[in-house]
Amino acid sequence: MTETTTETTAGTMMDTVTGVPRGSGEGRPSSEHAASGPALPQGARVVVTGASGLLGGSVARRLVQEGYAVTTFQRGAAGIPGAREVRGSLTDAEAVRDLMQGQDALVHMAAKVSVSGELRDFVEVNVRGTQRILDAAEAAGVRNVLHVSSPSVAHSGDSLVGVGAQPADPAHAVGHYARTKAESELLALDRERSGMRVLVLRPHLVWGPGDGQLTRRIVQRAQSGRMPILGSGAALVDTIYIDNAVDAFAAALRRLPAIHGQSLVLTNGEPRPIGELITGMARAGGAPAPRLRIPPRLAMVAGWAVEKVWALGEHDDEPPMTRFLAEQLSTAHWFDQRQTRSALAWTPRISIDDGFAALAEHVRQTGGV
Repeated sequence: MTETTTETTAGTMMDTVTGVPRGSGEGRPSSEHAASGPALPQGARVVVTGASGLLGGSVARRLVQEGYAVTTFQRGAAGIPGAREVRGSLTDAEAVRDLMQGQDALVHMAAKVSVSGELRDFVEVNVRGTQRILDAAEAAGVRNVLHVSSPSVAHSGDSLVGVGAQPADPAHAVGHYARTKAESELLALDRERSGMRVLVLRPHLVWGPGDGQLTRRIVQRAQSGRMPILGSGAALVDTIYIDNAVDAFAAALRRLPAIHGQSLVLTNGEPRPIGELITGMARAGGAPAPRLRIPPRLAMVAGWAVEKVWALGEHDDEPPMTRFLAEQLSTAHWFDQRQTRSALAWTPRISIDDGFAALAEHVRQTGGV
């Protein structure tokens, strides 16, 4: 797995989290907020790791457009116009040290993202790789760090209903990815004690055109009749459309010197029933609505069995079901966005329904997700 990271209008319907109209705002800081506190200046030299993924690449392109001097770092080609590209691995301490020389800020997105795999591989990239790049940044005098994490770092398996960014908890996070990302988040925030300015963003289920992970898998599995809806499909889940995520990351980097030292969960603030979200993505991608219904308890048992089989050999794709996936598809995961929107001076500009329409148009024009 590569080191990349890999969530019609709603009219006047009110946002269930903040009480503002869904999709309102311009996705940019207001003048009132933008003027408060120090900001990272245009022209600052910024490293973006994991820029071959959808989110990393999209953020790198936006930062170039906003006047930052961007260097991308990933194992494969990112091809971001206007950015300096360096290929390398977080496992290479010398390459990472060279990378951080002369930089002003780090946007650290690279990670091993998967629901399967050996623990040692997650530790090497997500924990030790983060340690290496933070060490290199500190040694090079880089003070500003935007660290990308996940809401799963504070999730122990129960439903999450209207919660904020709870503390990362490696001991109780579920799965190798979540546990190692929790450890890496704590490592990043600990650098505040040495004078670095660290802000953590936890985007939840980024999706949209060009997404080769969540969106494409839902569409492909729905096309083949293998995309299940667990139980009633009524559990409320938050996601974030890719353009909104990019707006938020740009705002976060700009405002980082004024709002560092905290973790923020990032979503559209439009919790929807999981069955509705899956069906919307499938249809927008040109696939039929999923018809396969599985009781959550049966899915947990199937996930356990698949994990055992998957561990016996190497596979090119993600497993069709795991205990973690069964839990994610059958329990509520939605978040209070008031702190995030206040800190970033940001609101999503594209609603979930507008995102579905944009995805459908992208598929019509390109023939693929």
